[in-house]
Amino acid sequence: MVGSTLDDTSHELRQWLRDLSALFIRLPAGEIDDAIRDGLRAIIEFLDVDRSTLFEFLKDGASLVATHSSARSGIEPFPLGPFRTEIPWYHEQLARGEVVILGNALDDLPPDAVKEREYIRRVGIRSNLTIPVVVGDRPVCALAVGSFQKAVTWRDDIVENLQLAGEILGAALDRRQREREVEALRGLVEEEKLYLQEEIKADHDFENIVGTSQALRAALSRVERVAPTGAAVLLLGETGTGKELLAHAIHERSARSSRALIKINCAALPSTLIESELFGHTKGAFTGAISAKKGRFELADGGTLFLDEIGDLDLELQAKLLRVLQSGEFERVGSTETVVSDVRIIAATHRDLQKLVLGGEFREDLYHRLNAVPITVPPLRERRGDISLLTWHFLARCEQEWGHRMEKVPAPVMEALRSYSWPGNVRELKNVIERAVILSPGDELRLDPGSLGPLHEQPDSERDDRLDSVQKAHIQRVLGDCSWRINGPNNAAERLGVHPNTLRHRMKKLGIHRPK
Repeated sequence: MVGSTLDDTSHELRQWLRDLSALFIRLPAGEIDDAIRDGLRAIIEFLDVDRSTLFEFLKDGASLVATHSSARSGIEPFPLGPFRTEIPWYHEQLARGEVVILGNALDDLPPDAVKEREYIRRVGIRSNLTIPVVVGDRPVCALAVGSFQKAVTWRDDIVENLQLAGEILGAALDRRQREREVEALRGLVEEEKLYLQEEIKADHDFENIVGTSQALRAALSRVERVAPTGAAVLLLGETGTGKELLAHAIHERSARSSRALIKINCAALPSTLIESELFGHTKGAFTGAISAKKGRFELADGGTLFLDEIGDLDLELQAKLLRVLQSGEFERVGSTETVVSDVRIIAATHRDLQKLVLGGEFREDLYHRLNAVPITVPPLRERRGDISLLTWHFLARCEQEWGHRMEKVPAPVMEALRSYSWPGNVRELKNVIERAVILSPGDELRLDPGSLGPLHEQPDSERDDRLDSVQKAHIQRVLGDCSWRINGPNNAAERLGVHPNTLRHRMKKLGIHRPK
């Protein structure tokens, strides 16, 4: 009680608390913070004190965070954020749910509250009343009022009214926090849904990795062993071999399978956008950033991030990626606030990373970080015995999706499929089968003329079997078949099963130019 004013204001204070409780019930969540601050200012006026502060207990049940504070003119509000001062006796009382009543602060403290005495002398507090709000058996927040000008006698009815005020403000604080968590979860779910919409169209597991060849079984055996460990995995192999299917299989067999597998193709976007896609950005961080956006690392928190075509990431971003892999910390583009994310990394590339390291195009420390467990996915030409199984697998998928049933694959057609070198690997085989199903008039599979190209363009002794040369020849042939269209109807990117930007990048890398 401050002088005689407490008797005069007790009834008014209780009526105001009733009105405050009714206000918070109907108040929109976005206005709760302002209403809490208004409530703290009103408490100062009712009790004729100098400062009022609302604290929130962290999950450990002892640490306090100041969420709202108000003070008279000339008095500094309590600094918002963690209560970092070491005053163990005070914290212990509140953690036990005990009210701290200090009419004359120095005189009312027990002898063992040495740190508290030092703190009171330093900041100049004369009187303090702090009331913890307990839900169940756990303190959730605390309401503190203090006087710097004079000592105060805190009467029981004022303690009772302030207890009610603390419960009302604490309930509002809890509601605000829950609303924020719901909004954050809703935003995360919506963003995850965008990335997962295409993924749920098919089951990514071993049943989609078709084949019985020794080379494939060796790769799948490594998948089984590494999946539960949480170690980083580097998938090596040519384009179209099914590295993404193996990434899904690893994720589904890991302890992170209940969370999302988020993917990004490092070759499909320009370097100016890759950083934003990986780490997110704030509103206004760059032209076109009309709202804040979470990056793939945030979306994959607790799950797995699949970095496809990691060999195409530029050196500057490699350095930033390495930092995240080492510390789990990063900043959104346009922000200095550190974000922490717990992510398992699966990377994939068709390029020779060791060669890139020697050439200074790929960081050696990042290579060793990613290469914890390498798995080589064999090209289709090394597992020709699987071609017939894959053919019938894709025919069954076509029947399921389009209702077009193929009853027979003539021996010459199957032999042609087995004899072809498949520079585009399983992805190219899938495209060839789908095109053949569409163009076959009956229930017997017929290959589209020219879909495989000449089977024996040159003798083995003269053939250039280097991967880049094979890819270049295949891409040039498909581009020619599509009149060099990269976008639009019957475009080459679609036939090759890649994004148009990825095709442009490959054309530039391989030196492919449209004939004049």
